[in-house]
Amino acid sequence: MRTYVRLFVAGFRRQSTYRLAAFGGLVANATFGLLKVALLFAAVRTSGGELAGYDVAMMSSYIWISQGLLGSINLSGRTDIADRIRTGDVAVDFLRPVDVHLASVATEVGRSVFALIPRGLPSVAIGAVVVGMAVPDHASAYVLGAVSLFLAIVVSATTVYLVGAAGFWLVETRGVAILYMVVSGFLAGLFVPIGLFPGWLHAVATATPFPSMMMYPVDILSGRVEGLASLGIVGLQLFWVGTTVAAGQLATRSGRRRLEVQGG
Repeated sequence: MRTYVRLFVAGFRRQSTYRLAAFGGLVANATFGLLKVALLFAAVRTSGGELAGYDVAMMSSYIWISQGLLGSINLSGRTDIADRIRTGDVAVDFLRPVDVHLASVATEVGRSVFALIPRGLPSVAIGAVVVGMAVPDHASAYVLGAVSLFLAIVVSATTVYLVGAAGFWLVETRGVAILYMVVSGFLAGLFVPIGLFPGWLHAVATATPFPSMMMYPVDILSGRVEGLASLGIVGLQLFWVGTTVAAGQLATRSGRRRLEVQGG
């Protein structure tokens, strides 16, 4: 366990070196956040002040918390493990006394947690100060929200690992990553809350791990979901953590038997 904690710290420190990129990400978050405010606020007001349970304040919370998560939730499908499989460097990783799957996930989680500092928290602060937003009434919601947020990051890391692990069977994984980017962003609730989806599409979204990456922690941190319902959400996130970790272990072991590396 100590090894994976160190890999988590290494991922955190590695990401902390790209400070200018983090600032650029914050500017992008704020810009697109304001655009979403204009569009989604108009939709709420056109609907008479409430849209599928969202008033203006709750919609603002959704917008700014979800924008703040963009640096920490990997919806692009790009991972280091995909490149290492393609180049054959993963063969060296298999010689190390660590689990390749868990080591990759720990590093990715560390990178994602750091992104909350320069991008996540400032994005929420901009929304709270400039626009205004709804917040939970009870302190316990913030604690449970923090747990949900961490689980969201883990689910993101373990799910995107599966995209990279496809490289054990495919020559090129960029097509899979692009498909993942399109599907994950939509079903995670990046563009609009999944509560606005028609019934059948909402059912499809909730049958995937994608809402656990963004929509569910946003619901808890905004106070939209409280009490036993919020505990149910965390339980569902734990289920997806277990499922994606098991799938990652299986893919890594199967891929290791499949892997062929040429060269000296």
